[in-house]
Amino acid sequence: MDGNGNGMQATRDGARELVTHARTLVKLEVELAKLEVRRKAQAAAFGAGLGAAAGVFAALMVVFLFAAAAAGISTQLPVWASILIVAGILGLLAGLTALVAVKLLKKGTPPVPEQAIEEAMRTKDAVQSV
Repeated sequence: MDGNGNGMQATRDGARELVTHARTLVKLEVELAKLEVRRKAQAAAFGAGLGAAAGVFAALMVVFLFAAAAAGISTQLPVWASILIVAGILGLLAGLTALVAVKLLKKGTPPVPEQAIEEAMRTKDAVQSV
């Protein structure tokens, strides 16, 4: 009877340890999911900020194009030509910024914790196979 009691105690201890490890594993997987979603949300927010910057550059380009048209009507070549050059540079900046913004927005969406879900599936499979 003494040997049987020790075996049951060992089983209970093992079960407690398994529950503790399972809780710890779940907490770690939740933390991984939070980190992954936060990282993707930050990338999307940064991309949105760059998209807004591209909009500002595009608006400035339109302002300079109107200024160039006005300057072209009232004067000869030098003033409006220089304004058109500035407008062209702003247009290039808007285009480049928009391209980077689109790339970052695509990188951040959808904000689903794919790595955490994959790890949870592996854990589930490992536990079921035991």
